[in-house]
Amino acid sequence: MANVRLVELTKNYKRGSEIIRALDGVTLDIDKGEFVAVVGRSGSGKTTMLDLLGLLLKPTAGSLFIDDVDTTKLGDRQRAKMRARRVGFVFQEYNLLSGMNVLENVMLPLRYVKNGAAGKQRAIELIDRVGLSDRIKHKPSELSGGQMQRVAIARSMVNRPSLILLDEPTGAVDTETAQQLVDLLKLLNREDQVTIVIVTHDVDIASQARRQIRLKDGKVLTDERVEEKLPVA
Repeated sequence: MANVRLVELTKNYKRGSEIIRALDGVTLDIDKGEFVAVVGRSGSGKTTMLDLLGLLLKPTAGSLFIDDVDTTKLGDRQRAKMRARRVGFVFQEYNLLSGMNVLENVMLPLRYVKNGAAGKQRAIELIDRVGLSDRIKHKPSELSGGQMQRVAIARSMVNRPSLILLDEPTGAVDTETAQQLVDLLKLLNREDQVTIVIVTHDVDIASQARRQIRLKDGKVLTDERVEEKLPVA
């Protein structure tokens, strides 16, 4: 069963008298537990698609289902509630709050759901899983770029979302750190069966996803699945 379903999803912008079609009638299914890379040149529509999936934008036309709920029929408050509970978002610039330490930043989404002590324990466990237990009381200014991105990944998972979206998550770190982050995402994807959609310009990173969707001019140009290679005994 599809975790995410796009049906003729379209997003238009108006520039003066001109209509810009950023996403042009995209239809596709993303199954639960898939690790998908969305690629394409600037202006291809990939960021618009990510923002629509994250319920940050409303489509001009079409439907978007998340866990069988047609999000295009929800009001603003319902969309916000669904975004808080079902969707985790990891931004390229981390978006950590400078006045909060690692634990407080990871716990931030818990403010939007009633989770109490169980939520705090979940945050501590995630911080341990991303390898930052020894930095739990550190502020963002005391962390490296890769460490801040790990905090952002832990924060995106704290409410146990069914969908995690990442916008160029490796764009601000070096190659070795980027690979470490992707290895971490693959591990979380495998262990938690959470659906991951990553927008990236990095060909090496995209090639490690089990599915690659290439956009051009707001349309799906190619959609390819790659069989996961099993380790040699």
